[in-house]
Amino acid sequence: MSKRTKIVATIGPSTSSPDILKSMINEGVNVFRVNFSHGSHSDHIKAIAEIRKVDNELGTHSAILADLQGPKIRIGEMPDDGLLLENNAEFYLTTLAEHSYKNAAQIFIDRIPKDVKPGEKVLLDDGKIHLEVLETNLIDTVKTKVIAGGVLFSKKGLNLPETNISISSLTNKDREDLIVALEQKVDWIGFSFVRSAREVIELRHLINGHKGAAKIIAKIEKPEAVNDLKGILSETDAVMVARGDLGVEIPLEMVPLVQKRIVNLAKHMAKPVIIATQMMESMMENITPNRAEVNDVANAVMDGADAVMLSGETSVGKHPVDVIKIMSRIINEVESQYDNIYVKETLPEKNNDRFITDSICFNVCRLAQRVEAKAIITMTHSGYTAYKISSQRPKSEIFVFSSNKKLLSTLSLVWGVSTFYYDKTISTDHTIADIMHLLKEDEYVESGDLIINTASIPLGENGKTNMLKLSYIE
Repeated sequence: MSKRTKIVATIGPSTSSPDILKSMINEGVNVFRVNFSHGSHSDHIKAIAEIRKVDNELGTHSAILADLQGPKIRIGEMPDDGLLLENNAEFYLTTLAEHSYKNAAQIFIDRIPKDVKPGEKVLLDDGKIHLEVLETNLIDTVKTKVIAGGVLFSKKGLNLPETNISISSLTNKDREDLIVALEQKVDWIGFSFVRSAREVIELRHLINGHKGAAKIIAKIEKPEAVNDLKGILSETDAVMVARGDLGVEIPLEMVPLVQKRIVNLAKHMAKPVIIATQMMESMMENITPNRAEVNDVANAVMDGADAVMLSGETSVGKHPVDVIKIMSRIINEVESQYDNIYVKETLPEKNNDRFITDSICFNVCRLAQRVEAKAIITMTHSGYTAYKISSQRPKSEIFVFSSNKKLLSTLSLVWGVSTFYYDKTISTDHTIADIMHLLKEDEYVESGDLIINTASIPLGENGKTNMLKLSYIE
């Protein structure tokens, strides 16, 4: 039985060779993340082409996630050996390229001097350095006091957890990157620093305007997003708990409970959820993770996340294949020993247009548990039944057959789902018999296994799922 929790790996210099990509897929990678915060468009296009070539050779369906940078605020250039910020010293943040301030860093967002207020916190380098705003000239410069100092290096991140910055979560760079990603027909778009459901709708309009088919992953890393979680989940296709910036933007002790809240709500709403940031970070250098990281990955699996994500560990780390091996081992161990992951029933809501399909999916999962079915087999064109069945975390394997090739890679992010291309639609009975034969031939099932099929009748019309059938493999 293959692992249910999916692995997202970021590609970069450490993972550019076809042999490394093949090894990563063979060891358990399901989704490749292309980080538009780094590298050129030509780098990304080349990497996507390489992934697809390797997928073609292996007969796999890796999903590709294009992660937009968003309005990540960074400071400008500092001295090569950094600038020491001493406690209680004055420090200036200015949009001016030329100035007379001795202790200062350039910032590139004009709204900051207009939006910050005295007494508000400014955090630098992922919260390692704390500043407090003393005053602003409301034009180009903010005067701060160093509360917790340190050495500040070039292009480090700047967070304003107490300030409402009046800028769009989609920058001009994001819009340009989005066009490139859609031209490459990626499966998922990562939307960084999203603050509201309205911004997700805006991104959806942009994707539709470019005739794109990519789905949206809203990255929860701002307090405003945590406050509008239900609204964002209603509009997005998936969600990511981006704990790096989230842990700077909200008090760090709140992050574990917020993570659990997001995972539970996402499962309830049948939206895939990814846990990201610093999962196995020590393996950027070391051949094994530390024990806290092992626990972190295991807890994400026990919470029932659809996927766990690696960033620097695979993009620039020294052991990109080993980190996948170890992550797969942790996932497999937890999934085989911890039964609380499974069977999360969500009653279908009456009077909605998906009530029949939702009822089929609910009863499929309940029946699968009662009869201990080996597999649930669904035929789908939109993928809706796959998301819905997966969200209820059945112990049975989930095999999805579709003639929609794009869907096969998109669903690689979704918990427990294995995808297969199938484009024959002679009759329902013939199709079910044929699919059972194919699964038996490839040793996914064996004689005597109980399986449940779902489909829409009539079969060729790609309608809503309205049928389930329980049968033995002959």
